[in-house]
Amino acid sequence: MSQPFDVSRSLTAFEQDNTLVAVIEMSQSKWLVAAMIPGVTRRPLKKLDADANALLKLLQRWCEEAHKAGRAIKQIVCAYEAGRDGFWLARWLQARAIEAYVIHPASIAVSREHRRVKSDRIDTELLMRSLLGWLRGEKRHCSMATIPTMAEEDARRPGRERESLVSEQTRIVNRVKAVLALFGIGGFNPRLRKAAQQLETQRTAEGTPLPDNARGGTAPRSGAAMPGARPDPRHRKRTAAAPHRCAGHISRTPCDGSSDRKGSGHCHRDRRHAGE
Repeated sequence: MSQPFDVSRSLTAFEQDNTLVAVIEMSQSKWLVAAMIPGVTRRPLKKLDADANALLKLLQRWCEEAHKAGRAIKQIVCAYEAGRDGFWLARWLQARAIEAYVIHPASIAVSREHRRVKSDRIDTELLMRSLLGWLRGEKRHCSMATIPTMAEEDARRPGRERESLVSEQTRIVNRVKAVLALFGIGGFNPRLRKAAQQLETQRTAEGTPLPDNARGGTAPRSGAAMPGARPDPRHRKRTAAAPHRCAGHISRTPCDGSSDRKGSGHCHRDRRHAGE
């Protein structure tokens, strides 16, 4: 009968002389892998590309080193911190008879006595100490995350997307209310379906319409039912239609309305402005 899984400590016996233990510090493009090889005094540290097949070849090579040292590897344990990459690597390793674990980052105890420069090498040492303590059955070293199946992980996606959308909605509503409060407008509900139309009828405390920049900060997003951060299209058109006043600019619009011809038909005023 298999032992139940305890996230705080391992309930199975840890045979250190026959177990290859490896930890991975993962980043977007590179992985730093540290290991403890039975029968080998050195602690290897290898940086490789973010490739699962390269990791598997590295683990097999370390198993061969242990075999040359007279130790038969019966078990391979591999662990890494939960993060952007999720649980796919743990499932991939488990499918190849490798015992894989995902560590909760917040469960690893970090010394606060002295400031230190963060590096991948120090992180792998800390991960290795925490993993070995967990494998020995000692508590308060770290805790493991339950590795979900692909279907279970996909089932969480709608809830996570909804949380993100609700957070974005709350942020936009608060910003719109803050902009309106600057001009003495209160009681306006940006969540209404016709909020964009009602915004045109709002008047400031002085009885004037909202200024252009303030209206641009409360204009609705394209395709959204609530106000967002997109500028007012009318204000953008007015800005694009304004003449360019930078020094050295020569207008290509003919003064007499004829077709544009390079080097002729330009306004003399623009030539004098450019210093010609």
